[in-house]
Amino acid sequence: MRLVCAGMVLLIPSLTVALADDNKAKKDDPGQIGNRDVSGFNCYSIEKEIAMGKQLAGEVQRQAKLMDDPIVTEYVNRVGQNLARNSDAKVPFTFQVIDDPVLNAFALPGGFIFVNTGLLTAAETEAEMASAMAHEIAHVAARHMTRQACRAQVANIATLPLILLGGWGGYAVRQAASAAIPMTFLSFSRGYEAEADYLGLQYLYAAGYDPTALIDMFEKMMSLEKRKPGSIAKVFSTHPMNGDRLKKTQAEIQKILPQKAEYVVNTSEYAEVRGRLLAIENQRKLRSTEKDPKGPVLRRSPGSGTPAPPDNDSGDDRPTIKRRDLEE
Repeated sequence: MRLVCAGMVLLIPSLTVALADDNKAKKDDPGQIGNRDVSGFNCYSIEKEIAMGKQLAGEVQRQAKLMDDPIVTEYVNRVGQNLARNSDAKVPFTFQVIDDPVLNAFALPGGFIFVNTGLLTAAETEAEMASAMAHEIAHVAARHMTRQACRAQVANIATLPLILLGGWGGYAVRQAASAAIPMTFLSFSRGYEAEADYLGLQYLYAAGYDPTALIDMFEKMMSLEKRKPGSIAKVFSTHPMNGDRLKKTQAEIQKILPQKAEYVVNTSEYAEVRGRLLAIENQRKLRSTEKDPKGPVLRRSPGSGTPAPPDNDSGDDRPTIKRRDLEE
């Protein structure tokens, strides 16, 4: 009996290590997406997590200005659902668009994701926009919100916003929901943000997009931080946009993502949707200027007419792809 018991004691740690190694190997393999568990320990059931997210999403919907353009909202939902199908998430997703020019996107528990129109106007390609959405999907797939709640031993759903409203859009959610949430609770841990970068990169790749679009998006956000100090820093206080984060992502692309011959970079549909939003934004700025007598006045020379918009649509609805030399 003693030998058997002793043997069991020795085997259990070995088995635990073996399972951990196997899970890590799967996590590093984008070919295993959907056949692995990336959520870790969680004291909340999936059903309760979805209920929490639904309640919080309802508060955002009541307070934020949602986009009412069906073309934009349907498009964003379609891109999001494609990314979600290429993720490890075990919940259904709902994607909604907030009419806000600030570059932002955020996730709530249980698959509720909100995307600001500012993300679409800032991202120059569909792949760049998808990279931000993939990051948020990764937060949901890894169940970061409720895992963080478990760590904090949250027992009452009323206190969940203190823990859950973080990541890329925590500050925006605070504003949208008009919640008095201390800034110290509005961000994920560095570890969770790094994991969302890592998994989101794989989901972007699995959906067929050029993974370097995530680096392009990082660079845009770094540039925004430099041009408008403080406007982004609060959101990224625990895991800011910096050169180290960019280099880490570059190294991961080389290490874990097998090279493909072609990647989707952009589509004519994205160019159309983005152009639609930019036109709406320009009209609002024009109306704002007209209301402000002190604002700048645009004068046109006689006979100049209204300049025609640049023709960026080639008429080809096929996605733009980037070809890679497999022999490199």
